[in-house]
Amino acid sequence: MKVINVHEAKTQLSKLLEQAKAGEEIIIGKYGEPYARLIPFNKGERPLGLLKEYLSEEACERLGEAMLEPTDEDTLAAWEAK
Repeated sequence: MKVINVHEAKTQLSKLLEQAKAGEEIIIGKYGEPYARLIPFNKGERPLGLLKEYLSEEACERLGEAMLEPTDEDTLAAWEAK
């Protein structure tokens, strides 16, 4: 992870964007405090895969199994009512 100040970010924005696109995380700080983060933009790549960073492997497996189970009539009716 790279940390840079706002002035450096302004002068090197194109370079930083290329680095972020390549997968590097860049933190932009002001007065020594983190203000923003540049990260690569993923075009809809397996959104549930993002949960692996926050959930245990077991929790991810249970979530996947639950999503494959049939939905009961009450739940379907609740979704249709919205």
